[in-house]
Amino acid sequence: MALRPSGVSRAGLRALVALAATAALSLSATASAPAAPPAATAAPAATPAAARLTGTLPDGATWIADVPEDWNGTLVLFSHGFGITEAKNAPTEAVRLRLLEEGYALAGSSYDTSRSLWALESARRDQLATLDAVAAKIGKPERTLSMGESMGGLVNAQLARDAAGRIDGALGLCGLVAGANDLENYQLDAEYTIARLLLPGTPVKLVGFGSQAEVTATTQQLSTAVTAAQRTPEGRARIALAAAFLNLPAWAPGKERPAPGDWAGQQAQQYEWFAQGILAFVGSGRYEIEKAVGGNNSGNKGVDYARVLAGSTHAPLVRAVYREAGLDLRADLRTLTEGATITADPAAVRTAERTSSAGQGLAVPLLDIHTTADNLVPVEQENRFADRVRASGDGALLRQAYVERQGHCTFTTAETVAALRAVERRVAAGRWGTSATPGALQKAALGLGLDGAAYVPYRPAELTVGRALQGRGAVTSAAPPRGRDKPQRTGS
Repeated sequence: MALRPSGVSRAGLRALVALAATAALSLSATASAPAAPPAATAAPAATPAAARLTGTLPDGATWIADVPEDWNGTLVLFSHGFGITEAKNAPTEAVRLRLLEEGYALAGSSYDTSRSLWALESARRDQLATLDAVAAKIGKPERTLSMGESMGGLVNAQLARDAAGRIDGALGLCGLVAGANDLENYQLDAEYTIARLLLPGTPVKLVGFGSQAEVTATTQQLSTAVTAAQRTPEGRARIALAAAFLNLPAWAPGKERPAPGDWAGQQAQQYEWFAQGILAFVGSGRYEIEKAVGGNNSGNKGVDYARVLAGSTHAPLVRAVYREAGLDLRADLRTLTEGATITADPAAVRTAERTSSAGQGLAVPLLDIHTTADNLVPVEQENRFADRVRASGDGALLRQAYVERQGHCTFTTAETVAALRAVERRVAAGRWGTSATPGALQKAALGLGLDGAAYVPYRPAELTVGRALQGRGAVTSAAPPRGRDKPQRTGS
């Protein structure tokens, strides 16, 4: 039975839908020259009937909401990822249409990106302000669920920590939940490795970017070096070392997963991620984060790179390709350790911890889902996040599930909808039960008859970052974990 939203009648919803449809037709007629043919104008009517509401927040961010005529009373607040400057209320158009068809109202804001595309300073505020703006139009929802992907997954985790009473449960999609400081540190390790070992004696700017032009110059230097290095066994070994520090999966899109022990195949697929431009994304992201936090929030002075590699799931791969190349791995690690002199700006680190971290507690149930071979936000971030949540004492509120697929946020519509339903069941029942297990999620997703699913039992390795874990009232050692040399499959 559909829930009855408070403060708005079904007739009122129908009026909103009719008003939105009239406005859309009017805008279409005035903005097109010549006017679109009737068939083209009428095409959107095949989608679920919904009112499109829009507005602007005090800081200049915009918001949108879609409210179906037969609203079920649940509002889904969507937090978008990095690089988006317009309001968005669903991860994909297919997910948006499916949730509207099922009666969910959807909302989301653009965040204030005037200072930086890394808008963590404003995101939580703007998302909560969006809830107020939507409720003023349609009435208070019976239930509010939060959903966010990538950088928005970090926003989503912050809402799950801070917004009790405003949201009831949360779903994270490929979330950057380890936070900005961990992200910048392990990415620095990878770029530093490329610069130090593949471009010895060449000045390469790695932090403290003042312009996008500086970022582009660095990206070109590093990318050119990687491309050239892939042609030799020695170069391939050093690329594998950098990839290990970057937490880069050894399974690329369009490729069969290399067999265990196929070290050459694994290295080749890690290189594919470099060839597809990951260093450009890393550089641009660093530039935006540094703008947002007011300086460089990463450093490697004092880092022992032999210790860092020892904690990596890719350590066996690195050792194997170094042996094949006849290179001295210990000598390269010593070179990296002795040359590590980059220091972070303490104020920038503090700002990033305040604005761009999560896991210091949960106030509502959170389900995170992640692909097992994510090149941009490594699945190992989920372990780092879970450690923080457990240290805060809120581990019972967290569930994590994994989809066996390459790429960042490459979920099917069925996988996303099934996960959201699992969160809603947890909110209604007051306990997780078995609804968020891989088997239950897979069965639920396939039962939708949409675009398939690949939920699997899986446990990620630890995130290779080489810095102490900061939690609420807890600091754990940065020593390599015992018994976690590779990702684990689990039976539950």
